[in-house]
This record gives sequence, C-alpha cells and structure tokens, in this order.
Amino acid sequence: MSERRSTPAVSPLAGRTILVIDDEPRIVRFVQLHFEMKGARVIGAGTGREGLEILREQLPDLVVLDVNMPGLDGFETLAELRRFSEVPVIMLTVQAGEQDRIRGLDLGADDYVAKPFSPAELVSRAQAVLRRFRAPASGALVRVDDALQIDFAAREVIVQGERVKLRPTEWRLLYHLVKNAGWLMTHELILTKVWGPEYVGQDNYVRLYVTYLRKKIEPDPAHPRYILTERGVGYRFVDFEGKSQLPDEG
Repeated sequence: MSERRSTPAVSPLAGRTILVIDDEPRIVRFVQLHFEMKGARVIGAGTGREGLEILREQLPDLVVLDVNMPGLDGFETLAELRRFSEVPVIMLTVQAGEQDRIRGLDLGADDYVAKPFSPAELVSRAQAVLRRFRAPASGALVRVDDALQIDFAAREVIVQGERVKLRPTEWRLLYHLVKNAGWLMTHELILTKVWGPEYVGQDNYVRLYVTYLRKKIEPDPAHPRYILTERGVGYRFVDFEGKSQLPDEG
C-alpha cells in the first residue's frame, strides 16, 4: 500500500509583490530575505517619494512602510498613498505608543509592527493582512432597514441613500457582525474571524474598528442602533429580517 503524501501548504505570500519603504537598507534586505523565502517578490524604496513612484508603476500587493524617514515620513507617505490606492499597508515603527498606532490606522494603515520585530511576526502579520484584503463573496443587496443597506457586490454600504465605501478590514468586520446578526460575538471570536488567530488578545483592534464602522453607518455613533456593545464581552449586530440573504464568505 503506497504512503499518501500531504501537499505542502502554499504561503499566501507566494507570487505576491511586496513593496518595502524604509530608509535603512539593512531593514529592506532583512525583510526582503524573509519574504522571498515565502515565495514573494520584494521591491525596496529608500524614501517615501520613491516608494510612491514605484507603487504607481508596479502596483504591489502589499506595502511595508517605515514611519521614521527623512523628508516625507511614513504618515505623510501613507496619507498620499491613500489618495489613489487601497493596497494594504503595514507600518513599521520604533514608536509603539497607542496614539501612534491610532494615527496610522486612522490614515488607512491595515496593521502596525513595532521595531525591533521578529521575521516570523512580520510574515504572519503580512499573511493575515492579505487574507483580510480578500473580500467576502459578491451577492445580493441586503436591506437592514430603510436607512441602511449593504451592497455585497460593490463592497459598500448605503446609508440614507448615500453610498459609503469601506476599507477592507472594516468590510470584513461588518460582514461577520451582520452574518451573526442577533448573536453576541466575543472579542476573541471577532479577532479570529476578521484578523486571524494570531491577534487574539488585542481587543483594541476590535474597539477601534467598531468605532470606525459606527461613524460610517450609525445615525448617532454615540447611541448606536446597529452595532450594540455587550460591555466587557463583545458586540452584537441588531437582528433583522433580511439576514438570510447574506452570501457565504469568499
């Protein structure tokens, strides 16, 4: 009887193009080495301006962006980048304070890794970000109520008749909350479903992105109608009749 051999899992980074923007060449080489071991193609840039030019020309799948750079710093580079691209971005910084993290996420970063970092951590975060960037499957226009509809084909919400675009992580969070409408989702479950199991324990991500979503979909974010807080435990999306129309996640 022949022995069955399992097929090795293919890394989510295999075949992807990663742009690393950092003014320290040794950091670029360090990141390049470990991403290329996972089958990715890595392009390096030493300044924010150079990185933006490469981004427009090469259209990478992921950007790893240092905060502390001379000239155009990481925050300024990110703000400029978000004017024309939705590419996922991981920020690198020696400033791991909460306010710096929030500033980067507010500007459109998808994750934050503090220096010094282990290559395994950065690779794991990159894989998780790329998983989140994949949208749930397209499907029907789901009506929550007269004021809120969800367009799964366009990956948008329609609030009071106006279309509102969501960032990839916001979209995945909304998808899983709505998919479980009427049921409590704990912080741990949300982190596992939206960010990945490696993020369990980092409840601040959930709180921050719930705040982002409420600002976009709630008539009064301070007194939410749709995303309800179960204090100290998690969140529950209000139950509604049309939830059976939701497509499966892609």
